[in-house]
Formats: sequence, C-alpha cells, structure tokens
Amino acid sequence: MARRPMSNPLALAVLASVAEKPSHPYEIAQLLRSRGKDRSIKINYGSLYSVVQTLERHGFVEAAGTERDGRRPERTVYAVTESGRAELREWLSELLGTPAKEYPRFESALSLMLVLTPEQAGSLLEQRVARLDTANAAERALLAEYATVLPRIFLVESEYALAMATAEAEWTRGLLRELADGSLDGVDGWRQYHATGDAPQQWAELDEQAQALREE
Repeated sequence: MARRPMSNPLALAVLASVAEKPSHPYEIAQLLRSRGKDRSIKINYGSLYSVVQTLERHGFVEAAGTERDGRRPERTVYAVTESGRAELREWLSELLGTPAKEYPRFESALSLMLVLTPEQAGSLLEQRVARLDTANAAERALLAEYATVLPRIFLVESEYALAMATAEAEWTRGLLRELADGSLDGVDGWRQYHATGDAPQQWAELDEQAQALREE
C-alpha cells in the first residue's frame, strides 16, 4: 500500500467538499456539520484551516477567488485541482477496498483485561453493554426518522456504525455468559493470578510458544 501524502480523514472530507463545489473553509465546516459528517469523521473545526493549507501545499486544492459576506473580511474560496481529484479517488478507493488494521480502544482494553479480576471486568462489561443498548436504541430510532426523508445512500455510514455497535454488544454478552458460567477458557488461571499475585506457569509457557510461532 502506497504511503499517502495525507492520512487525516478530515482532509478527505474537505477534498470531497471542494470537489463538489468550490468553497471557503467556513462554508466547508458548515456543510460537514449540516450533513452530519462529524458523526463518522473526527472533525476538529479549529484545525480545518490548517488542513486546507496543507492540501494547498500538496497541490490538491487551489485558491479560486474570494467572497465577502456583509461586513465580514474577505474569505478565500478553494477549488479542487486535477491532482486533488485523482488523490480523492485513489484515497477513497484504498479505504473502501483495502482492509487495514485499526486499533480501537475497546480492543486495547480487552487485551489488558487480566489486570482486573474476572468480577471487576465482568461488572464493567455489563455496564458497557447497558450503555451500548441505550445508545443503539436511540441510534436505531434516529435512523428510522432520517429514513423517512433521506435516501439510504446518505445513511449507509450510520447503518454501518450501528451494525458494528450492535455486534459488539452481542459479542460482549456472549463473553459475559462464559465468565458467569466459568466456561471461558483460561479463566481459572486468571483467578489464580489474582488469588496468589503470581502469574501462572502456564502463561510463561504460552508466551514461549507464541514467540516461537512469531519466529517461524
């Protein structure tokens, strides 16, 4: 996979916006907000101007004129360049077609969960599921409302996010069931670790096996 000149999804959103219509940064921010893009892209509106400047430095956008709104200072309007259009298509094609390893916070926490006791972890996971269920129900209702006025093509990212959150809740429920009935493989060693303060010998042996597999 080629290294892209920029990797910030906000830059991708800006490129898509000016490819649709030449705009000044404030107008871009308004458009992204009104279309709910801040629900799927982490948008720092304070850094949007610097993102536009970086895109301009790479030759992906260019100043196309100025606009004045009443007594406000003139604002520079930016348009996409041909290289910007090419970058937009290639970057989006890469994101849509090529899976990439991401590092969600929940996955990171699961990898270190043994620091807590099974009971502590279970209590926190129950709390997470309850919060996910509440949020998912609200999102489901909101999507149903939006679907009455918007074509589905404008809702697919929200559908995806809801599907992922629903799957996470169901998977976590399954883990909780295994914790509760003691069928989770390795839970005895986990309990032993917290009972004695010493890592089970089996863990050291598993570390050695994992190291050997990585070296093959």
